[in-house]
Amino acid sequence: MNNDPELNGKYLGTITKDFAQVSETLKEASYQIRKREISKYPIFIFTKQATSLGSLLINADEMDLEWHVYASYLFDFVQRNVVSVDKVEEFELAYKDPDEFCCLFVIDEGFTNFVFIPFPED
Repeated sequence: MNNDPELNGKYLGTITKDFAQVSETLKEASYQIRKREISKYPIFIFTKQATSLGSLLINADEMDLEWHVYASYLFDFVQRNVVSVDKVEEFELAYKDPDEFCCLFVIDEGFTNFVFIPFPED
């Protein structure tokens, strides 16, 4: 679950641009998911097309963004076989502090990967 070099070149620029506009919303959503004890592991899906993963949080078309953002969490990913049961512990160990980092799952044209992006400092 490291930042993939391909992600850095091809996606990171547009993701970072959109992330900067929505980071406060994602930080609050992450906090609420954890506070309500839904999950200790919030995951935000960045995709250019609709997906059945998670719940739509931010519609790109309504905010002039390139990426739609869906909110989800680890157990949902396990239930949908995106993260296999035998990889849960590895995921949990790799997961970064959700008060400092946002866990993104990027989906685009057959490419999928997890990436952690630091929230902007207050």
